[in-house]
Amino acid sequence: MSSWFAGKIQVVTATLFDQLYHDPQLADFYDLENTWGPDDDYCRSLAQDTSSVLDLGCGTGRLASVLANDGRVVVGVDPSDSMLDIARSKTSGGRASWIQGDARDMKLDRKFGLILLTGHAFQVFLTSDDQLAVLRTIALHLAPTGRFIFDMRNPQAKEWLDWGAQDSIRFLNHPTLGEVKGWNTSIHDKVSGNVTYETNYLVNSTGQLFSAKSAIQFTPQLVLETMIADCDLVVDQWLGDWTGSPFTSASHEIIPIGRLAA
Repeated sequence: MSSWFAGKIQVVTATLFDQLYHDPQLADFYDLENTWGPDDDYCRSLAQDTSSVLDLGCGTGRLASVLANDGRVVVGVDPSDSMLDIARSKTSGGRASWIQGDARDMKLDRKFGLILLTGHAFQVFLTSDDQLAVLRTIALHLAPTGRFIFDMRNPQAKEWLDWGAQDSIRFLNHPTLGEVKGWNTSIHDKVSGNVTYETNYLVNSTGQLFSAKSAIQFTPQLVLETMIADCDLVVDQWLGDWTGSPFTSASHEIIPIGRLAA
């Protein structure tokens, strides 16, 4: 056994659905793993001409907080109270409104100029019925001239192949736990398109191991296109990455930007 960590390993396993996001101790790792990136830059630019934004699956509020501080109405929705607690605690989080809710059945009494569902949050919805419900929520809350954007990893890129125990090793500096080693394992179901993966964090100083199992769906672009049309939405652009490149079969991302059907 490696001498990288000290002491006896203590396993803290999250057993409930999506505890990677719902367990407060595991949610603390989210911002360490997900810093501001090209997706945030792109969405911030896309929001320049709108006065209202709905961020579905807002997580810890990294993007929603910035968009609100830019001077527009922003509502961040997430099913995890643990993630929203982090969003509310941020010094930049006070200007946005935070709502605990599920994107499949969310009903707010207003329309928005831009609706976001980024960070691959669309992939946590594992069935076509759930995905259709989310798309109907987007259509319900979209202003007549509004736009939507979300992202999906392209199944043809087979990104899960890089989520093995050795390939995914990274080291994080946790503000209270100190140095932490992280890694993943994953299993792809060819029939359903689902990938079940485990996320692990091993604390150097104590040997404490935090672990959670999650599942996500990899949906092909042509299937997404049909579902979007079925929900009275139209895609104006299909991007293949967050630099704005058009989608191709070799793209790593599937990013539709669209609006309500006429």
